[in-house]
Amino acid sequence: MRLDRTSFAKRIGAYAEAIALPAQPVAEGRLLRMVGLTLEAEGLRAAVGSRCRVINDDGYHAVEVEAEVMGFSGSKVFLMPVGSVAGIAPGARVVPLDDNGRLPMGMSMLGRVLDGAGRALDGKGGMKAEDWVPMEGPTINPLNREPISQPLDVGIRSINGLLTVGRGQRLGLFAGTGVGKSVLLGMMTRFTEAEIIVVGLIGERGREVKEFIEHILGEEGLKRSVVVASPADDAPLMRLRAAMYCTRIAEYFRDKGKNVLLLMDSLTRFAQAQREIALAIGEPPATRGYPPSVFAKLPKLVERAGNGEAGGGSITAFYTVLSEGDDQQDPIADSARGVLDGHFVLSRRLAEEGHYPAIDIEASISRVMPQVVEHQHLREAQKFKQLWSRLSQSRDLISVGAYVAGGDPETDLAIALQGKLVSYLRQALDENVSMAQSRAQLAEVFAAPAPGA
Repeated sequence: MRLDRTSFAKRIGAYAEAIALPAQPVAEGRLLRMVGLTLEAEGLRAAVGSRCRVINDDGYHAVEVEAEVMGFSGSKVFLMPVGSVAGIAPGARVVPLDDNGRLPMGMSMLGRVLDGAGRALDGKGGMKAEDWVPMEGPTINPLNREPISQPLDVGIRSINGLLTVGRGQRLGLFAGTGVGKSVLLGMMTRFTEAEIIVVGLIGERGREVKEFIEHILGEEGLKRSVVVASPADDAPLMRLRAAMYCTRIAEYFRDKGKNVLLLMDSLTRFAQAQREIALAIGEPPATRGYPPSVFAKLPKLVERAGNGEAGGGSITAFYTVLSEGDDQQDPIADSARGVLDGHFVLSRRLAEEGHYPAIDIEASISRVMPQVVEHQHLREAQKFKQLWSRLSQSRDLISVGAYVAGGDPETDLAIALQGKLVSYLRQALDENVSMAQSRAQLAEVFAAPAPGA
């Protein structure tokens, strides 16, 4: 039978469909071994960043663990588990999941405490999700971002007056252990003018998570907050996800036109989680044991905060950075300074003197302050810092009585105003000082005393 060209093409097409394989199915693999934190699988076809389910169903143990593809070498694929791998044995099936996971979002998240996967930790049951969004948020063209032009009232006098924060700014809170950074974060959570507050507790001790929520954040602070907690005993991938998740929550509300305050404690433990993962899959260490991928991850996380497009919302972010042994040249601290819009340094010496908040005014800076305050305010803040610096430099001479009055007019003025300077910098934990009050009290520091006073 002779076929015309059209019929021949149809038959060839039908034959091709009959013998064709399904459109590139993702092959299931088998677990070869576990080295440290890393799972090695063979026969798996999955892209880096995709999610898999490791299933052990050998008749003795029925265990399922979620894992993420972190890298590959030849036919071997390296995965990092999200949770505990107890019960997983060699030969377990590794099944790729259809998507990279979507996270629940919505106003019902307010007042809730979640883990890095969006599951409730507070025992209040599930949430009503208004939207399901991917972990990776949309990238904003830097030329389309709204410039930082408005001050943000954080309720802390020394910050409002001397280190004014701009709405949409990203700042680091640099401190060693035990100098009051968590308390300072709690004060900002309660006092800051923000519609939504997102708190990320990354790598904290489990005890501190509950204490922060109940005693520092408080019931009133929690009502307008979403807390994402991943304690220190979580797998490093879960800690990494928790930091990305709380940033994604902040992005979601910003895109809804809300002004969001993002507090992450801490950026250092996010970097340490990435270090654990990178070293486990064989990435060589570079700076003080930190692989290069750590320094690539930091700006990717931080750059997601900030103002949205013109007319939209904003994310003002505070990241705590732990300085090992109060070393401000720690590689993570040094890298964070380069990608943030300012930094507040907490001083152990001030904390030991009972001076709270223990902010070292000399070592701290807000890079956007000149853009968001009046010229007179900026001049008074600079004058205050100069006097405080002169007082600090002459501290030892003054304490032993070696300084002679009249030797330096500026030092004389600093000594005369010492009481006012110290009072301005100190603040009770439950004291909320507005931007207007901070500004007025700063002017009062330099006001001449009334005649006869």
